[in-house]
Amino acid sequence: MSLKFIKANNSKDIKTIYDYNIDAFSDSPGFNWNYDEIKKEVKDGWELFGVEDNGEIIAALFCKIDQKVLYSKNTSIKISHQGSGFSHKIKDFFETTAQEKKVHKIIHYCSIDNFRMYSLNESHGYEKSNRRLGEKGQVVEWIKKIKK
Repeated sequence: MSLKFIKANNSKDIKTIYDYNIDAFSDSPGFNWNYDEIKKEVKDGWELFGVEDNGEIIAALFCKIDQKVLYSKNTSIKISHQGSGFSHKIKDFFETTAQEKKVHKIIHYCSIDNFRMYSLNESHGYEKSNRRLGEKGQVVEWIKKIKK
């Protein structure tokens, strides 16, 4: 299980990640998975990464750092790759990035009905906050403090 995290450095990279995942992620709650919205997220300071397994992009993730906090969110992993431990590898990526950037905490966003992500977050030491985002409060904020 060797995942690659490939940062989108330009519009072509964004389009590649978008095109490769359009069917898998078009209905991901908490994301407006369309090319213009993804470009807007990147323009707003979010870094986009494609998560690749054996040449296939299986998920996309976003992160940004602001005032010693790493903000993160990701799409679901393609169904054909779920149950393989890749979600833990994505969490490890966020946590390693946070340590490398010397941030004090990670704030992760997920859909209010994504109970698999709830369990994953809890297993990685995140705590659910009372804060809700999105037009209908459908996005939940999770917080993990990083040990120095």
